[in-house]
Amino acid sequence: LIVHAPGSLLPTIRSRCQMVRLTPLGDEELMTVLQGIEPPPPEEPAARAALAERAGGSARNAILLTQYGGLEIAAALDALVAARKGDVAGAHRLAEAVAGRDQAIQFDIFNRHALDLLSSRASEAALAGDLARAKALSEAWQEAQNAISETETYNLDKKQHALIMIDRLNSAMRM
Repeated sequence: LIVHAPGSLLPTIRSRCQMVRLTPLGDEELMTVLQGIEPPPPEEPAARAALAERAGGSARNAILLTQYGGLEIAAALDALVAARKGDVAGAHRLAEAVAGRDQAIQFDIFNRHALDLLSSRASEAALAGDLARAKALSEAWQEAQNAISETETYNLDKKQHALIMIDRLNSAMRM
């Protein structure tokens, strides 16, 4: 029996449980795990650092990022958000890459990275004391989360969702 919220268990069951706290893997441990899979992790130190950062210490995330083009998806989304002028062709290329029939994992990677961008910018704004910007970014995060849920629940057009998400990110980052 594995539970992520032990407080929700009955006390009689909880008293017979053992608590095992797991911590995220370090960068070297993560690369050791990835040595046994195909394709192997990138050789360049900068690419390895980017992979470790985006995986967040999770072997599963690192494997998904290496096997399903997650690093490329994240880099493309970062470039679209960082560009001062909207790159419509680039947005359509990325949307097509993540919205295909057999692209569920890529679509999930895209959505998670979009949410991560919003949450990290909201955290940065809050730490800098810009509470109005932090509030606006956290509201944009909530809207994005709702859009993801609606797209998955009602099986909406994923390409359209990706294009709207890119536009939503661009609008939120320029506030």
